[in-house]
Amino acid sequence: MPEPAFDRAFVAPRAVVDGAERSCVVAVRDGRIAAVLDLDGAAEPVAAREVVELAEGEVLLPGLVDTHVHINEPGRTEWEGFDTGTRAAAAGGVTTVIDMPLNSIPATTAVDALARKRAAAGEQAHVDVGFWGGAVPGNVGDLEGLHEAGVFGFKCFLIDSGVPEFPPLDEGGLTTAMVETARLGALLIAHCEDAAVIAAAPGPEGPSYARYLRSRPSAAEDRAIARLLAAARATGGRAHVVHLSSADSLAQLRAARADGIDVTVETCPHYLAITAEAIDDGATQFKCAPPIREAGNCEQLWQAVLEGEIGMIVSDHSPSTAELKCLDSGDFAAAWGGIASLELGLPVVWSAARARGAALAEVVRWMATAPADRVGLTAKGRIAVGADADLVVFDPDAEFVVNPNELHQRNKVSAYAGCRLSGVVRQTWLRGERVDLTGGARLGRVIERGGQA
Repeated sequence: MPEPAFDRAFVAPRAVVDGAERSCVVAVRDGRIAAVLDLDGAAEPVAAREVVELAEGEVLLPGLVDTHVHINEPGRTEWEGFDTGTRAAAAGGVTTVIDMPLNSIPATTAVDALARKRAAAGEQAHVDVGFWGGAVPGNVGDLEGLHEAGVFGFKCFLIDSGVPEFPPLDEGGLTTAMVETARLGALLIAHCEDAAVIAAAPGPEGPSYARYLRSRPSAAEDRAIARLLAAARATGGRAHVVHLSSADSLAQLRAARADGIDVTVETCPHYLAITAEAIDDGATQFKCAPPIREAGNCEQLWQAVLEGEIGMIVSDHSPSTAELKCLDSGDFAAAWGGIASLELGLPVVWSAARARGAALAEVVRWMATAPADRVGLTAKGRIAVGADADLVVFDPDAEFVVNPNELHQRNKVSAYAGCRLSGVVRQTWLRGERVDLTGGARLGRVIERGGQA
């Protein structure tokens, strides 16, 4: 008998392909999608070594691409590491993560630090892992080497980052860095909050969430974004605003794009699913920076997502130990600012999106295709011939209640504890092989911009 034409075939009465749901058979050969065939029009079964038939109600999605993840290994592996972080990613349908250049030690601001990161990922990764480089004062001479080594771009802070090894860029430093990233054709991504505005605001003392919110006003975000846009306009550089929480900045971002500035923006599940009014005093599991804002702001962010002004939704998975979250004291001034949501991003966003009438295909665009495209991963985030066979079997109607102790992240602190969410990831496949979270082989690889390391 002749050899089967394909290694594996996924029979999907529902699949998200080319921005819409359709029925199809996705055929895989050598880790890539070799054919996307019409399910109803097939004259005979597809010849494959294994056939995976989706159950009623399940939908085949491309693996999500999360370009904003803090793994923290080496140096702060007790916060999160490549094993637990990528395991959480796979459990949440994320098949590619791009790791931020901080909070690991050393920060990824030079080629030798990047090499240490890649070595730490090594054979631990359950999903594919790429890396951002860092732009900090004094390292402009390192950016070319990092770029040539395959980082996906450069992250900077315009305010204190919270860790001493990753200081912020002042206005001159931002321009200097963007001159270099423009020369390289690299993307500069920025945490945008303005230190002077925050210094003039009341401090975040004690357990009051309202006081913490006032300590980081939207004006701080808006002014820093204006600085980033001015630098991009002056240099011709490519820019990206991370974790937008202030809807007030949408107008200036819209105007900048109309002027031809190459700028994109992301937001995060917590800004779209949680509102300030719902956060109790002392509930430091909700602390992040910029902060979660009021319900009206949340709805404006949603409108911008639905209308395409905000093109990407990524996690900003920023875990720490439970002790650093100061859950006992509830002190927002002392607590680490970060929300861990890598495993829950898809059901959180889907639950909120479907309540607003959005289709699952739109969620795929926000969380898979658009992030992949912005960082140049054209073989990720889509079900298409030639793409990596990174696939997710998702049940959009199944519901579950979040139990932090059941999550795969290292520290079991979650802003979504007790929430009832829609959407369960049944299976995750990486390059046509099923990811086994119970102790099987690690399938993830270290990837670099434009190819595989």
